[in-house]
Amino acid sequence: MTKRPKIQKPQPPAPPWHLLEPWQTTAWLKVDPEKGLNHQEAKERLETYGPNAIQEQSRRGPIRMFLGQFADFMIIVLILACIVSGLVGDVTDTIVILVIIVLNAIIGFIQEYRAEKAVAALKRLSSPTAQVLREGKTHTIAAHELVPGDLVMLEAGNVVPADLKLLDVARLKVEEAALTGESLPVEKSGALIRELDSPLGDRLNMAYKGTIATYGRGVGIVIATGMDTELGKIAELLRQEKETKTPLQQRLASFGVRLALLVLAVCAIIFVVGLLRGEPPVLMFLTAVSLAVAAIPEALPAVATVTLAIGARNLVAKNALIRRLPAVETLGSVTFICSDKTGTLTQNRMHAEAFYVDEGLRGGIAADFPAPLLWALALNNDARRDHDGRLLGDPTEIALYEAAESVGYVGADLAKDAPRLDEIPFDSERKLMTTLHQENGALVAYTKGAPENVLPRCVNQWIGDGPQPLQKETILAAAEQMAEEGLRVLALAYRQFPERPPTLSADSVEVELCFLGLAGLMDPPRPEAKEAVALCKTAGITPVMITGDHPATARAIAIRLGIVDDGCKVLTGSQMAGMSLEEFEKEVEEVRVYARVAPEQKIKIVKALQDRGEFVAMTGDGVNDAPALRAANIGIAMGKIGTDVAREASHMVLLDDNFATIVTAVREGRRIFDNIRKFIKYTMTSNSAEIWTLFLAPFLGLPIPLLPIHILWINLVTDGLPGLALAVEPEERGIMQRPPRAPQESIFAQGMWQHILWIGLLMGSVSLFAQGWAYVTGSTHWQSMVFTVLTLSQMGHVLAIRSERESLFSQGLFSNKPLLGAVLLTFGLQMAVLYVPVLQPIFKTDALNRDELLFCLALSSLVFFVVEIEKWMRRRGWIYRNGPLPAGSGRST
Repeated sequence: MTKRPKIQKPQPPAPPWHLLEPWQTTAWLKVDPEKGLNHQEAKERLETYGPNAIQEQSRRGPIRMFLGQFADFMIIVLILACIVSGLVGDVTDTIVILVIIVLNAIIGFIQEYRAEKAVAALKRLSSPTAQVLREGKTHTIAAHELVPGDLVMLEAGNVVPADLKLLDVARLKVEEAALTGESLPVEKSGALIRELDSPLGDRLNMAYKGTIATYGRGVGIVIATGMDTELGKIAELLRQEKETKTPLQQRLASFGVRLALLVLAVCAIIFVVGLLRGEPPVLMFLTAVSLAVAAIPEALPAVATVTLAIGARNLVAKNALIRRLPAVETLGSVTFICSDKTGTLTQNRMHAEAFYVDEGLRGGIAADFPAPLLWALALNNDARRDHDGRLLGDPTEIALYEAAESVGYVGADLAKDAPRLDEIPFDSERKLMTTLHQENGALVAYTKGAPENVLPRCVNQWIGDGPQPLQKETILAAAEQMAEEGLRVLALAYRQFPERPPTLSADSVEVELCFLGLAGLMDPPRPEAKEAVALCKTAGITPVMITGDHPATARAIAIRLGIVDDGCKVLTGSQMAGMSLEEFEKEVEEVRVYARVAPEQKIKIVKALQDRGEFVAMTGDGVNDAPALRAANIGIAMGKIGTDVAREASHMVLLDDNFATIVTAVREGRRIFDNIRKFIKYTMTSNSAEIWTLFLAPFLGLPIPLLPIHILWINLVTDGLPGLALAVEPEERGIMQRPPRAPQESIFAQGMWQHILWIGLLMGSVSLFAQGWAYVTGSTHWQSMVFTVLTLSQMGHVLAIRSERESLFSQGLFSNKPLLGAVLLTFGLQMAVLYVPVLQPIFKTDALNRDELLFCLALSSLVFFVVEIEKWMRRRGWIYRNGPLPAGSGRST
């Protein structure tokens, strides 16, 4: 057992750190900003606040975890069935049931054990060491020893070891996607933040535990450690969230309880009626017990597990990895898909989407752009290709480099003719970057940056073949238009010098510039995502975008993908914070785009939708997404860019981080549930037929039509192979043109319970008719005829129910070869127990003559044709009008 960390005491109420000046922060934490804490003070604070570590929640031991798998009501019923089967002496059924019970327990144990790793994965985000200033000297200490007040030095590549208020920064950039969802590294600043409720992503003077410094350096003071950090708060949310039961688990649990009570009641009636008729008590007891064992579909958990496993295997080939088997089916019930933007709906790479050149907006780069602009894109750039040809550098600079390269202006080649002599690096105050190059004997400076910072330094602009008067207002209007379309806008300019300036500074170089153009960049939507969004709407599923990016960017992407129309409302995290739960629940079903949301707000979205009766799929990749993934009906983590925390908290992992893969999984989920439902329809109709046969015979003046061995044989050969073969049934036509199943819908809805009763009654009736016909004709083989008709009519039934609506003749007999093989095998086994002499005394059967066999086959086939007529009536809308919609009639949202 691992030693549990010391329980951390709550840290004292803290001020809003992002609103404080550096000197106010150091004063509050009682630390000398020049020397840091002394060792004794650090030791005392460590005793007070506890280690800087994420606490793991207490876990059930492996034994308790395994035994807990047997607490499900359906499993308890199966255990009782196993005991009864053993008492009857049916070794085969006893072994089968035991194997099913143990298999389910093992699968459930493995899934729960893996799920327990979610909080543990948070610990791996912690930095193992940290550089701190104590007693005026720099020390390297274990990160778990950090305490509030420690001064921490950050450099590129460091994992931020605790929550820090930044006191000093030098071009520091921090990758915060795992915490805030922001797709690009954030440039930090020591400037004061004025808004109290500003989102984490906008607090530029803060750095948070678990994020990564990617560029520059900085010094920060620890303001929170361990569970008091933003990362710790997420861990606490994750600990509190309980997994919701899947629709399949809910339906099967309800089904198991009702079925067990019904079967026990029917068996008791049959036992009592048999005694009143004077039947031997032992025979009636064995008959009632055998019927109970047969009526409880012990193969159901196995068929459900196998069906889900086959679906999971199919989905892996389509880039969706299922971590919890019931999640496959859950997808079929999903009504809302809440998706992250970056990498899921978009390509997770910046691309130059639009340019403003020569007084006009252009949709993409072209070779006829002014040459100075193309040179500026290629040379004012630190992006470079490695030995494998991959571009390395800032995502924005990579996009500009690729744009120039696409029209023949390769930065590496141009640098040979115009080598870089010097540069004035970017900083957060100027928001400009300038590089100086020796070009054809002259000195040329290329500048890029925010339009509002570049244009005041320009005196003219390049139009056509040379400089023309500057049209500042027109350019700014174009920049505003590009920004409204969700683009990140950069301006480019240049200047030629006859000789090198005496002093290289922004004031001497970044003046009297010639404006070259604007570049608009965006992380573009995935090409297949728009089609997937449209398919979602056709299937009655509402796609929702939740992102940490700017509202304008989120709106632009949502419009392009068809998630919303132009002029839609974008709800921000700060707006959500000002709404009560009641107010939010009134709007949640109408909002399609969220921006700048905090981790706990993602849970608020999920819970609000669930409170409105929706089934929610939530995607995410970061630590901030993990609690929402756990709270959702199905959590979907990213496999490429996702964190371990998100993956461990999820039900499913997208190996290609693609929204279209979710829609593929939804399709598979619907097929899976259809097939499980078909098995329940098949097996329960068969069980219904057996009950009707035994129940009605006494009232018709007939002797007990079946012996216990017959009941158990029918149960064995009809439930097993044909039921498992239904697991591989192909999807029905129009599966994505119908709305999701209502989450509250019974598993017996859409005419299923009526089918089970009346088709079961039909099977029982034809079986009893065979018994009566044999009586009238004087045949002594009446029991074998009932036995044969009841078995073979179930084979006709399983062929007919392969589709809710479509005829077997249009589906094709060979479209499910495993099922056809199972039916032929069952037919062969039934013939064997009738005609193989060594089996006849075991199964108490007699060989039927030709006329008797043909009569049994004719009666059995009647069930097949009646079900085909039922489906024909369903297609015409005469019965079961609440059934699945036909192809092409799906609703859209």
